[in-house]
Amino acid sequence: MERKERFARTILNGFDSYFAEFQNITLAARSWFEIADWHGIQMAASQRIDLYKAHTMRVNEYVELIAGEQLYDLEFWRDARDFYSSLIAGHDNFEIAETFFNSVYGAVFKHRKIRNEYVFVFSPRGDMPPVDVSKVYNRYRLESSLQAVLEQLLDDYAFTIPYEDKARDIRNIIGVVNSYLAKRFDLSGGDVEFQVLKHHFYRNKGAYIVGRIVTASGSMPFVLPVLNNEAGAVYVDTVLFGSDKVSVLFSFTRSYFLVDASIPSQYVLFLQQLMPAKPISEIYSSMGYNKHGKTYYYRCAFRHMDSTTDQFIIAPGIKGMVMCVFTMPSYDFVFKIIKDRFTPPKEMTREQVRAKYRLVKRADRAGRMADTQEFNNLAFARERFSDELMEELYKVAPSVIEEHGKTLVIKHVYVERRMIPLNLYLHDATDEQILAVMDEYGNAIKQLASANIFPGDMLLKNFGVTRHGRVVFYDYDEIVPLVDCNFRTIPAPRSEDEEMSSKPWYTVGPNDIFPEEFRLFFSGNQRARKVFDRLHSDIYEASFWQHLQQRIRDGHIEDFFPYRRKLRFERGPAALLESA
Repeated sequence: MERKERFARTILNGFDSYFAEFQNITLAARSWFEIADWHGIQMAASQRIDLYKAHTMRVNEYVELIAGEQLYDLEFWRDARDFYSSLIAGHDNFEIAETFFNSVYGAVFKHRKIRNEYVFVFSPRGDMPPVDVSKVYNRYRLESSLQAVLEQLLDDYAFTIPYEDKARDIRNIIGVVNSYLAKRFDLSGGDVEFQVLKHHFYRNKGAYIVGRIVTASGSMPFVLPVLNNEAGAVYVDTVLFGSDKVSVLFSFTRSYFLVDASIPSQYVLFLQQLMPAKPISEIYSSMGYNKHGKTYYYRCAFRHMDSTTDQFIIAPGIKGMVMCVFTMPSYDFVFKIIKDRFTPPKEMTREQVRAKYRLVKRADRAGRMADTQEFNNLAFARERFSDELMEELYKVAPSVIEEHGKTLVIKHVYVERRMIPLNLYLHDATDEQILAVMDEYGNAIKQLASANIFPGDMLLKNFGVTRHGRVVFYDYDEIVPLVDCNFRTIPAPRSEDEEMSSKPWYTVGPNDIFPEEFRLFFSGNQRARKVFDRLHSDIYEASFWQHLQQRIRDGHIEDFFPYRRKLRFERGPAALLESA
């Protein structure tokens, strides 16, 4: 066997090993859910994220040995790529296997010399495998009654622990169908079918049954969230109808699902049919395949740049002290570069900032922190950058950019979904919108804290508003685990001199935080502050934060619902018994 063939087979074996271990971790999710081991699910989610890098590093050791002096020979890589392509011709997950090959190449060449003849910048087989999605869902025909269909569905998706009250859950679902769905679709005809993905989606404390109702007049996505009451039974918490609600469930602000999908592309295509507005790259990422999500994102980004002419500009809003942010008017994403020198009083290193982003990637984002894709040596057409932006880049981050003829290379950059900065959103907001968004802002802070994340700098400009009206945090340079903070009440001054002093009259440790000072985050927007004070003034009290810290130290893991609490079903006596 030629060296290039051994080389290519080694990379493919590495991918298959990675995928098998990924699946093994995922398959355990059902058992963790059934025994209510929420720490186990959290540990698995983090372990699975780290898995990819561990396997690519291991493969790199082998390919270096096999390639020898040809490791940096591009002709050798071209031949190896062609042979690898032939190896994965019949592979069920060729698209993710291509990304794995790219990762090995990127590690060798430090993400430089990225050309389609050496790696799979674009797949010769197309972006998506030609899969048959009908193989991954169960069909339920509405023939006798809706109750009969739901009974069969819940039986098929049952766990080793029983339902708390299956009859009640079915009544609740039928009530929503009659009040919401029946007005939009004719469910009385004989041509009605429920198509439900075969495996549950697990995340945090929930298991989700995902599918759609297909009728002659159209289809409607739906999700049944199933929760464990931790007393040995499960229950259906609500039913979610429509693309928007399903899209929030699969949001870029949430942690990755664990779902048993042996051919992920089948699930991805089915989900994309449920959520046509959601990028396929985000759906791959939401299932834990974030590296391939990054590949898919790059391909779509390249095509967008190729089909548009507008220039990159400095992103609207107040400039950051740590990051330089730019975007395009026609584009739904922003690019974030770490500055060479940070604006005072920020004091940290570039590596410390990168560590914060790694923390966010592995944390439970609780629906309140944007996921990012990290790129090294990303090449752009220089002509697409405005003069103002180029001046800013050379001013704040000259070490991160290189110009090569018509090409601008950015050595390190994060990409994330674009949102409206909260401070800008408030400028033109109505009283009703201010009420809603400030409640969201407070909920975002509290939910992050419950997930053991203290945002640090909670200025309005560091939060964004999504198209669904959710408030999301996206400035990570000061985040720390909540349990590492020391929340204190400002001591009362002991004399008039202390009271009038321009400097603190009390000692301040490096981890000391005084929640009374959080009111300063609203400077300049009194309308917003008055609403916030009415809804969330408890965050100004040290005792609020200390209570959350104690819950976390006691091992409590919070519930994070990807839907409004008002949508949850009433559970009646069983719920009263549980809380008694």
